Amino acid sequence: MAKQIPLSKLPEKRTTWAWLIGTFFGAGLMKPGPGTYGSVAAVLLWFAAAHTLHPTPFALAIGTAIAALAATLIGIPAATIVAEESGRKDPGHVVIDEVAGQLIALIAIPSDWQHAALSLLLFRLFDILKPPPVRQLERLPAGTGIMLDDVAAGILALICAQLAHLFF
Repeated sequence: MAKQIPLSKLPEKRTTWAWLIGTFFGAGLMKPGPGTYGSVAAVLLWFAAAHTLHPTPFALAIGTAIAALAATLIGIPAATIVAEESGRKDPGHVVIDEVAGQLIALIAIPSDWQHAALSLLLFRLFDILKPPPVRQLERLPAGTGIMLDDVAAGILALICAQLAHLFF
């Protein structure tokens, strides 16, 4: 079972909305590997939406792109606030960046578990290895740097998933 960061280790002053979004409703407080929990949460929500709402592939792609854009735009100020309140440049418990990147990796893939798993694996690989230009984007200030490296990792994962789908 996953462990959580104890509440006693969190800063006393917290901006509630930013912490809810930044930790993706607590997924980022899970240990070990909070980024993986954030990514898995995004995949599970995407998969549930795809199989509950039954959108067309085009509608699913558009909805996923809108969700990724919203997570990115809301995630930048949330990540900035949580980083400031945590006293860390890129705190591990901020996982809205993984959510945004994972959603990007899910755009335009078939809504079966095999493609979702491939998307998850590719995104986590690029997020952990941070090939250029992913690593360089981390240097951007505050929440922008926190978010955009994962956006780039998501784009790389999307490209690789599309190529895999095309050729295999």
